[in-house]
Amino acid sequence: MDNNPNRPNYLAHLAKDIPSGLVVFFVALPLCLGISLASGAPLFAGIVTGIVGGVLVSWLSGSQLSVSGPAAGLTVIVLNGIATLGSYESFLLAVVLAGVLQLILGFVKAGVIGLYFPSSVIKGMLAAIGLILILKQIPHFMGADDDFFGEMAFFQPDGRNTFSEIGYAFSKIQLGALLIGCIAIAIILLWDNPKIKSHKILSFVPGALIAVLVSIGVNALFLQFVPELAVSSTHLVNLPIINGFGGLVDELTFMSFEQLSNPSLYVVAFTIAIVASLETLLSVEAIDKLDPHKRRTPNNRELKAQGVGNIVAGLLGGLPMTAVIVRGSTNLAAGAQTKVSAFVHGLFLALSVLLLAGFINQIPLSALAAVLLVVGYKLTKPLLYINQFKLGHEQFIPFIVTVLAILFTDLLIGIFVGLSIGIFYILKANYISPYFFHKEEHKNKEVIRIKLSEHVSFLNKASIILTLEKLPNDSHVIIDGANSEYIDYDVLEAIQNFKKSAPERNIFVEVIKVDDVQVTEMH
Repeated sequence: MDNNPNRPNYLAHLAKDIPSGLVVFFVALPLCLGISLASGAPLFAGIVTGIVGGVLVSWLSGSQLSVSGPAAGLTVIVLNGIATLGSYESFLLAVVLAGVLQLILGFVKAGVIGLYFPSSVIKGMLAAIGLILILKQIPHFMGADDDFFGEMAFFQPDGRNTFSEIGYAFSKIQLGALLIGCIAIAIILLWDNPKIKSHKILSFVPGALIAVLVSIGVNALFLQFVPELAVSSTHLVNLPIINGFGGLVDELTFMSFEQLSNPSLYVVAFTIAIVASLETLLSVEAIDKLDPHKRRTPNNRELKAQGVGNIVAGLLGGLPMTAVIVRGSTNLAAGAQTKVSAFVHGLFLALSVLLLAGFINQIPLSALAAVLLVVGYKLTKPLLYINQFKLGHEQFIPFIVTVLAILFTDLLIGIFVGLSIGIFYILKANYISPYFFHKEEHKNKEVIRIKLSEHVSFLNKASIILTLEKLPNDSHVIIDGANSEYIDYDVLEAIQNFKKSAPERNIFVEVIKVDDVQVTEMH
């Protein structure tokens, strides 16, 4: 029997993890297909990556809630990479090399960079993703958007942008799709009712799962009795039908070594590795903030897991992968507790390809849009903006700049804009100063005292988190801020999160002159 207190009992949470994995599967499937189309890759490539991310990377990763797969943020890189190298087969070699580079980054412990993103920027990223989900899914909710499901950039392939697309959608509403979307969202909201949440049986079934299944039934009724309301095939999931193992092999694409001597191959591989690693680190940091148990993902292990995932995905003809915030937040919203949920989502992706394509292709996209609308709202609740504003302009300005920058550009550009603003405030208000760590006798017992210095800035956050994570189990820790005139909000948040998780490691925490902060919960 495994007595490690930090390792969850996976079997104990199956009742929540399996339904949650099914919900994530329903959302991830059209995302995988849409990202393949947008990337100029074979349609099956995104499914391959989703399967590898779920079945393999979920177990290699140290994260309990993140979900890996093809990312909309990499579509431009994939498109340009295929054009630069002349074929998708040559591009696959770049994906494999990118995976090798990520493995190296993990072994040299480059994952520590993930701890240097300010809390305000991470929360801004989550709020922006929530806003984009709402704005982008409104046209799909109304059955009026032909751009790929999950497209996230402000400027779209059809020449419209996020806002003009909504205006266009109101002139092209498909009434049946809208009705199905409204029914789906009503079911999801109903399932959030405390009476259902407290029900012994119903509480284990996510509302999103019920909404998707009901939407299939409603569209079947439309087809039978009111054909003019039936959702058209362009607004249903469109999974390729594969006949047997031979058909599956025919769908796979394998890499070519023709461009091995081409310097551009290594430029493309390096670009994929860096961008995918940054997006992954940002995503797991964000999901860790959402996690009600405040579990932390080992960043270097995550880079290694993503590296192995990209190597395997590239060998099987898949797109490059990252940990994806949309899937991770959907996973959390559906009630997932452990990585079993991500694994189950990968299994269902594999089964859908081999056995369930006919059934899956009956799902209206408007029902899936309803799921993402609710996820988006949970990420960008008005209370989040109010709480960030109350924290002062040093927290609010980087937060709101990050939201706007991501909304009007893309994820990585927005993050770097927000990070630049955050660093400006950090450098203006703080400077690097040490803290003192030593053992002492306290009440006839050896304890560890962490004595914070006069000024503790965000720049101390990474070292403090790493120090707290390395504290031995079954210990007594005193965190002493008696001499501190200023402790940055991010450090206070890290200490508070440690206090919440410490009992799971049987660590007794005593805090002196360190204020509790209002940690903005986002679940």
